[in-house]
Amino acid sequence: MNFSWTSDQIEFKNKIIAFAKENLNIDTIDRDQNLNFSRLLWKKCADFGIQGLSVPKKYGGKFEDIDLLTATLAMEGLGYGCNDNGLAFALNAQMWTVQLPLYEFGTEVQREKFLRPMVNGDKIGAHGLTEPEAGSDVFSMTTHAKKVEGGYILNGKKRLITLGPEADLALVFANVNPKVGKWGVTGFIVEKGTKGFIQSPNKAKMGLRTVPIGDLIFEDCFIPEENRLGKEGAGWAITSYSLEYDRCSILGSQLGAMERQLETSIDFVKKRQQFGKSISTFQSVSNRIADMKLRLETSRLLLYKVAWLKNEGDSAMLDAALLKLQLSESFIASSLDTIRNHGGSGFLTEHEVERDLRDAVGGVLYAGTSDIQRNIISQMLFSK
Repeated sequence: MNFSWTSDQIEFKNKIIAFAKENLNIDTIDRDQNLNFSRLLWKKCADFGIQGLSVPKKYGGKFEDIDLLTATLAMEGLGYGCNDNGLAFALNAQMWTVQLPLYEFGTEVQREKFLRPMVNGDKIGAHGLTEPEAGSDVFSMTTHAKKVEGGYILNGKKRLITLGPEADLALVFANVNPKVGKWGVTGFIVEKGTKGFIQSPNKAKMGLRTVPIGDLIFEDCFIPEENRLGKEGAGWAITSYSLEYDRCSILGSQLGAMERQLETSIDFVKKRQQFGKSISTFQSVSNRIADMKLRLETSRLLLYKVAWLKNEGDSAMLDAALLKLQLSESFIASSLDTIRNHGGSGFLTEHEVERDLRDAVGGVLYAGTSDIQRNIISQMLFSK
């Protein structure tokens, strides 16, 4: 593995940081408090080229085709420059769990009809997998699709779907043959306004409040056959393929946020005076800074390793689980340390550090809990 970056890659990352700082840190406190999702900022990201990072340029992107390592570095830059963790989370969710599967498994007609508008920012896509009784065990889903003339009839409910209330289309997974378990799971593209397709209102939540999350309900919802993604029973392969890429980039944005946290903490404790001296000289404070740096760098190494493995075309299930566990827990711990370093000011919304803690907790829950990652890791080790 070679973790060095070319001058072009570093320049690209810095370009994204500059874009994010200049354009995306607008009314973040207000939007967080009021659960407001900004289509304006979403479109700004598309116009710059963010949504095009996951697919070839021919589908509307602004940059030459880039590899996953460079895309991961770019999303790290976005997380560093943009203080709205919800926006970065939502962008990654669409790019890697909706756009990428459409490109890899969709027909050319599907790519032109659905992929291009998402890259351009004209449409928003959601990934419909989790259900009320199928969270960790997603392939125990009860949402089913019955084959009929010309297509399928969907019935069921999806829960905690990122961008669900706002989406113009959803990549939904349903089982066409429950007798064969996960091998019956199939992907369908469901368009907003389709009869029998109901999108719940945005749900209030602890963190990631600037990205809408809700339920998708299907009541005798007819989906034409041309909106099936891939073959019947290919849903498990499609989901497994996309989620490893999703983890690299979502966690890349979180890594960028952790670096921003560290710099914010260092700047604050160096300036803050107590007992006639900078609080950075206090051992308890300086030790927290050291711990934050250690978490950042160990997380960075795991992130780059997983991105490198996927870039080489290798499986990274174990490494991706290790990364998810390490970085998610590190983001929470460093968010707490940032608040402690800021003292009473860290508890106040106006200083914008308490939001990272709430967002970090949300990231763990919505991207797979730490307990799940520990189970995956132990099961893979035991099976050797």
